[in-house]
Amino acid sequence: MGIRSLLSRPLAKYIVQQQREWMARSVEVQEKWRLELVAKAAGTEFGKDHFFKDIQTYSDFRQAVPVSDYEDLKGYVAKIKEGQNDILWPGKPLYFAKTSGTTSGTKYIPISKDSISNHINSARNAILTYIDETGKSAFLDKKLIFLSGSPVLTDTGGVLTGRLSGISNHHVPAYLRSNQMPSYETNCIEDWETKLDKIIDETLHQPMSLISGIPPWVQMYFDRIIERTGKKVKDVFPDFSLFIYGGVNFEPYKAKLFESIGKRIDSIELYPASEGFFAYQNVQDDEGLLLLLNTGIFYEFIPVEHFFDENPPRLSIGEVEVGKNYAVIVNNNAGLWGYSLGDTVKFVSTNPYKILVTGRIKHFISAFGEHVIGEEVEKALRYALERHPEVEVIEFTVAPMVNSADGGLPYHEWLVEFAKMPVNMEAFLADIDRRLTELNIYYKDLIQGSILRQLQLVPLRKNAFIDYMRANGKLGGQNKVPRLSNDRKIADELIALNRS
Repeated sequence: MGIRSLLSRPLAKYIVQQQREWMARSVEVQEKWRLELVAKAAGTEFGKDHFFKDIQTYSDFRQAVPVSDYEDLKGYVAKIKEGQNDILWPGKPLYFAKTSGTTSGTKYIPISKDSISNHINSARNAILTYIDETGKSAFLDKKLIFLSGSPVLTDTGGVLTGRLSGISNHHVPAYLRSNQMPSYETNCIEDWETKLDKIIDETLHQPMSLISGIPPWVQMYFDRIIERTGKKVKDVFPDFSLFIYGGVNFEPYKAKLFESIGKRIDSIELYPASEGFFAYQNVQDDEGLLLLLNTGIFYEFIPVEHFFDENPPRLSIGEVEVGKNYAVIVNNNAGLWGYSLGDTVKFVSTNPYKILVTGRIKHFISAFGEHVIGEEVEKALRYALERHPEVEVIEFTVAPMVNSADGGLPYHEWLVEFAKMPVNMEAFLADIDRRLTELNIYYKDLIQGSILRQLQLVPLRKNAFIDYMRANGKLGGQNKVPRLSNDRKIADELIALNRS
């Protein structure tokens, strides 16, 4: 057993014990963070504008701090970008995490000296929790790869700026630097496909034991390895034993990824974002993610069905219920206040508080009043995949077809890139549709009322989604295709690319 593996075990035990302590008093811990965040930011411009010095109770907080998105905070961020201090959080951010937005263009999400530990320590703790649960630590002594964005940072008003994954790269612990891959030089390559080929050059003959990244880009890495070697990933990397992922629902990618690997291996799901590292899988046989309630974030939750109300209810952690979908609101020690992530989650446990990420609040189809959400289409697809085990799906998205070319009833159009097609496509579609009607009563009513007909599916050519992402300058990194759209923009672009 190597030194890294050996030393990780007592540290893992210590971290898990700390975790148990705050889990046992989650509601109290969250209230402590609310008080601490408000007190520390009272002298900032945002704190003065919103009378933080007068806030005492959670009711006071809800009245003083409105639910916001990036557009609402953009004016404050602009002042930080001009070099001003004490705007959203005391002092100046340590970093800006640059992300792309649909309405706001490029977003600059502040990461402070106080909040950086949330990003770095949470990723570390996810691995240590796995080590403590399974007793497996030998993977730390071999090579580890983190498929991420470029670590090159620029300057914005005196604040270092870059992608979150690139920022995180600068904080990889020294004891892991010597076995981290790819090299810094390769990681700095901006073009994803050039970078991917170079990563393969560097890793092909290395004892890779841990691979981490967003599933579609990891799949692309695996595909290139198989093309180059003619072997399954397990035969190229016999030491590969742990896959860490986040960013998208793993289920639609699982069959293809494990088929590419050639064996089942352990995996850890993470829930990171530029705004914070929110949860991770802390038990191998439990799909629920442990919500991290003691890392400098005060969470609020809005029931999804009320999110677009004029005055939606805002719930603290002690008020949530199992089985309900909520929009996530965060207040953190980098200066995000009442900030709507745009994500929806469902609690699967409140002792401890564990969640599933169910979709995006703005990613839905309701062209006909059905309000179908991401969780529902992913569950329906999973149901069909279980009934048709020969099928492998690489990627998919769903959009409404209001005016069909044949003049018939409208429908939901699924655009799917298959690795392996269904033997019986008609039965496959019927299974998806059947499960969707069970999951969404409004969709069922529309089908039974002959307002909609059964979904239709367009099989896309190989690499259709990769070509779409490339055409939109979003190939690689942390980018992903929305699973649901309430318009035809993505669908029509994919169909046009499919014909070219």
